[in-house]
This record gives sequence, C-alpha cells and structure tokens, in this order.
Amino acid sequence: MKKIIRELLDTSLYLLVVLALTYLVITFVGQRTQVSGSSMETTLSHEDNLIVDKITYRFSDPQRFDIIVFPFEHAEDTYYIKRIIGMPGETVRIDGEGNIYIDEEILEESYGKEVMESPGRAFETITLAEDEYFVLGDNRNSSSDSRDPSVGNIKRKNIIGRAWIRIWPLNKFGILKHQ
Repeated sequence: MKKIIRELLDTSLYLLVVLALTYLVITFVGQRTQVSGSSMETTLSHEDNLIVDKITYRFSDPQRFDIIVFPFEHAEDTYYIKRIIGMPGETVRIDGEGNIYIDEEILEESYGKEVMESPGRAFETITLAEDEYFVLGDNRNSSSDSRDPSVGNIKRKNIIGRAWIRIWPLNKFGILKHQ
C-alpha cells in the first residue's frame, strides 16, 4: 500500500512540476499563435503557426520592422500581428501615393505587398508618444492597422512579443526575418 501511495505522490509531483514549467514558459518565454487572415501576406499567410518570443522585449525595446503581436482592444481573445513602422517620438504621415514619411523623410522599406490605396488617419501627420508605435500589415490594402482609428497607435505595454519562428506549415519552417 505504501508503494502505491508513494507512486501516486511521485506522479502527482511530476505533473505539478510539468504544469508549473508549462505555465512559466507560456507566460514569460513564448507561446504559439496562428495567423488569421491575409494582412501580413507575403511574409505570413493565413493559418501559419508561429512561436511568439515574449522574452526579448523584457530586455530591449522593439525595433523598426519587427513583427509584433498585440491584443485588439475591441474584441476579446483577438490578437493582431503587424510590422512596426513608426517608433516612439516620431511623426508618421502617408501621402496619397502610398509613400510613408517618418519625421518628414520617406521611409525606405520593401515590405508592402503593393502600393497603399488608403493612408487612413495617417493622411494627417501623427505624432507618436514616447511609448507608442505605428504598425502596418505587409498586405497594406487588406490590413486593419494603425491607419484605422479602431487600432490606432500601439502602446509599448500592450506588445505581447515578437513573432519569432514559423512552425507550420513545415515547408516554411524557420526563423522569421524582421530587419
């Protein structure tokens, strides 16, 4: 009888340790997420599975062109994946031809899938606060991003992490390029 109780205690302790470690990894290290929609085409596709790095931003600040994950304020359990374009303290403006201006200088980047048709709220100059980022989807004409008032500027405290590794589909497996 003692042997059975001992085995039950050992198994229970083992399961408790596994659950605690799983909780710590998901909370502080990384978590799996799935892309829904085409707003990050051609970089990320619908139903791609990613691991989000939740550690890097605990020790360093997000950088321009990082692909980040953050919650959408207006829907529970909805997270957006977008690319950082504007950094804290900068001004962002998008003209009628789809050119992005950071502090009134054209941003040289090649992530947009095509020319932006609508600058949205960025048609007027947007000044980012010291804790705000301006994000865009790579598929600029099919993305709800910082140009949309319902998304707006993203506060630093709301960034969950950085998209790190694509784990599915297997033929696209690998570390994501940010810069």
